[in-house]
Amino acid sequence: QVQLVESGGGLVQPVGSLRLSCTASGSVFRINAMGWYRQAPGKQRELVARITSGGSTNYADSVKGRFTISRDNAKNTVYLQMNSLKPEDTAVYYCNAEAPYGSGWENYWGQGTQVTVSS
Repeated sequence: QVQLVESGGGLVQPVGSLRLSCTASGSVFRINAMGWYRQAPGKQRELVARITSGGSTNYADSVKGRFTISRDNAKNTVYLQMNSLKPEDTAVYYCNAEAPYGSGWENYWGQGTQVTVSS
C-alpha cells in the first residue's frame, strides 16, 4: 500500500503562484510515476502533470508553460509549482501514484487539496 499526503493549496489572486507538495509513504519502492490531477465542480477529474521515476514529464495543454512538476526521490515527494494562475485553475488537486500490479497498474490517491484562484 502507498499513502499520499498533500499540502500547499489555498486562495491566491489571478497571476499569483502556489506550490503543491505530495509525500508518499508505505511501499514507495513500488511507485513508477507520480502526478497531479484536478477536478473542478461539475467536471471530470483531469490530468494536470505527471512525472516518471526517470524524470520524464507530461502536462495538460492548459498548463504548459505555467506549471512545473518535479520529484525528489530521496524524500518520496512530488511538487507542482503553479505560476500565472487563472480563475479556471480553481479545483481540488489530487496527488496520484502509479504502481505496477499484475499485468496492469494500481493507482493511489491523496485526499485532495483545494486551490482557489480569485480576486
